[in-house]
Amino acid sequence: QVQLVESGGALVQAGDSLRLDCANSERAGAYYLAVAWFRQTPGQEREFVSALNYNDRYYSDSVKGRFTISRDNAKNTVYLQMNSLKLEDTALYYCAATPLVSGTFDYLRTSTYHYWGQGTQVTVSS
Repeated sequence: QVQLVESGGALVQAGDSLRLDCANSERAGAYYLAVAWFRQTPGQEREFVSALNYNDRYYSDSVKGRFTISRDNAKNTVYLQMNSLKLEDTALYYCAATPLVSGTFDYLRTSTYHYWGQGTQVTVSS
């Protein structure tokens, strides 16, 4: 059973960096999964941030060039390195996963992902 646990959320200032971790408790390995990060603010729909499927990386336009997604297979963990944080990055960040996708990967849609974590809060202040 895949269980995703996010960590690393914090209160930071604009311009700071932060790394979010998404740990998969299943020992079978994170490398069998395509993993994504979404974020959500109150009253808004969950928004795609980044995804990793095999060695393909995807980013939303709002974070491209500032955020980097990566994985450590030995630790069953996927990371989201967030640099140059902005006020508008404030949100509850969720990790999501699904078995690796061959062919068309509809990474933007929340319905693509079978597993979700509980979220970790990132707050960026001025």
